[in-house]
Amino acid sequence: MNIPLAAKFEGKKYMWDGTLYETEEQAQKIADSYQKAGFEVNVSPRTDKYLVYSRRVAVAQTAA
Repeated sequence: MNIPLAAKFEGKKYMWDGTLYETEEQAQKIADSYQKAGFEVNVSPRTDKYLVYSRRVAVAQTAA
């Protein structure tokens, strides 16, 4: 299976976490932990596995 490392959802770029999950419940559990850490997450179903893609928007810093 050729899995793209990056994917776009709703026009935003997400990165795959590198793991194939057997069930949607496993993928959602990981996705929830990423969300708690401040990431935007997308669980993507494949033929027989689930993928978790995430992204984090950098907070703009002002120059000192």
